[in-house]
Amino acid sequence: MPVKSGKQYIERIDAQTVPCWYKGELVTGKRSEHFAFAGLMETQAKLYDLQSDPHLIDTMTYASPADGKPVGMSFLPPTSVDDLRRRREAMNIWSGTHHGFLGRSPDYMNTAIMAFYTGADILEEVSPQYAENLRNYYAYCRDNDITLSHAFIQPHASKISGQLDATEDAIAAKVVDRTEEGLIINGAFMMATQAATSDEILVYPSPSPAPFDEENPFAFAFAVPNDLPGISLICRDTYAAESNFNYPLSSRYEEMDNIVIFDHVLVPHERIFFAGNEEMSGRLFSGSHFHIHAGHQVVCRYIAKTEFVLGTIQLLADTLDQAAETHVIEKTARVLAGLETLKALALAAEAGAMEDGRGFIIPAPKPLMAANLLFPKLYPEMIEILQLLGSSGVIMVPQEEEFHSNIAPHLDTYLRGTDMVSQERTALFRLIWELGAGSFGGRQTQFERFFFGNSITVSNRMYSAVFADQSYRQLVRNFIAKTGK
Repeated sequence: MPVKSGKQYIERIDAQTVPCWYKGELVTGKRSEHFAFAGLMETQAKLYDLQSDPHLIDTMTYASPADGKPVGMSFLPPTSVDDLRRRREAMNIWSGTHHGFLGRSPDYMNTAIMAFYTGADILEEVSPQYAENLRNYYAYCRDNDITLSHAFIQPHASKISGQLDATEDAIAAKVVDRTEEGLIINGAFMMATQAATSDEILVYPSPSPAPFDEENPFAFAFAVPNDLPGISLICRDTYAAESNFNYPLSSRYEEMDNIVIFDHVLVPHERIFFAGNEEMSGRLFSGSHFHIHAGHQVVCRYIAKTEFVLGTIQLLADTLDQAAETHVIEKTARVLAGLETLKALALAAEAGAMEDGRGFIIPAPKPLMAANLLFPKLYPEMIEILQLLGSSGVIMVPQEEEFHSNIAPHLDTYLRGTDMVSQERTALFRLIWELGAGSFGGRQTQFERFFFGNSITVSNRMYSAVFADQSYRQLVRNFIAKTGK
């Protein structure tokens, strides 16, 4: 089938039968009608509808090599710089629609499975069947517009157990049995964002070492439908709300994070990308250039989010009559500099694109790694600017209901801004509250700080990308060699 509509997306998720626990109770009924998921699903439905918009279809889709039907542009494996540009333009439209607040918008995982597909040749060394499984799964996702979540991170207890306990006793995610039909998997995974609102889950944990085993039961990667027998989802508390006025962000963009439990889940052989080979776990991840391809999608989201927060800062300064204040100018300029830097890095990544040795093109790593280092520091700084400018005015903010009550005339008199009526000004301050002080905003800040790992991990990734480059060292050597001559 070609790209799916928003209606089809909602129907698929509503048809799922996976046990999903929220506040100690099983979620029953349609997920799209549950307050914890409804706003997000409505937003993502709009994203999917954009792919079929007559004015956008040429930008948002390309012809599937399987049947020529339109499929999502974010699935496109780039073989030219123009392909990178086309991908960016499509991803910019989705990012601009959700203003960068959906860290797991569908194009993120579409890009992820595309990246692994480009590295499928690496699996040929272990098993031609594994390589074929990965290629087939990518084509399945592309041609059926599968909404993916991922499960990479294990609970701390699982990681420690995998390192310290005997293999048979360890609670780390592992293969516990092999059958004619497939592998039996036990384990738990944290931070499967949007698992409850996705079709399938890509599972790819960092394996614990198993030096005395011929095959490492902790090393594997596979993808399965969410509702295979033995899979359960556990939800954190939701920050979602029904009122777009009172909670303008969480009512639209609240992504549920899930713990995913695998309790003796049978994973069919055709869905396994590798198993037992600890070395292959690292090689496929790095050799597919996952962080580079994903970074290309992520920088589009960074730009959209920075533009949105910048606009919020500017509106706040206007309504407070502070736009000409020196300290406001200085703070705003820092955000502007960050935004222009992110835009330049996105273009530089494409301008410096290179071949990956397998017939595909990857964006230049250095600009994208730089963006990954920049934004986790820029985003909290932008939020702090809103907190400082908003001051105590962010705390005492009426709700929508007051504007429909007998007290409304007083609000109209006392809460108006310089160029805003009271209701518009209050809506702005409610937005700032959600960004800077509410639960949704707190989760967003924490999410951005650790999106691609902690600062040391991201720094090491950047350092590794440039360590082998001798050009800067040689520049200085050449200069030194000329001195005294």
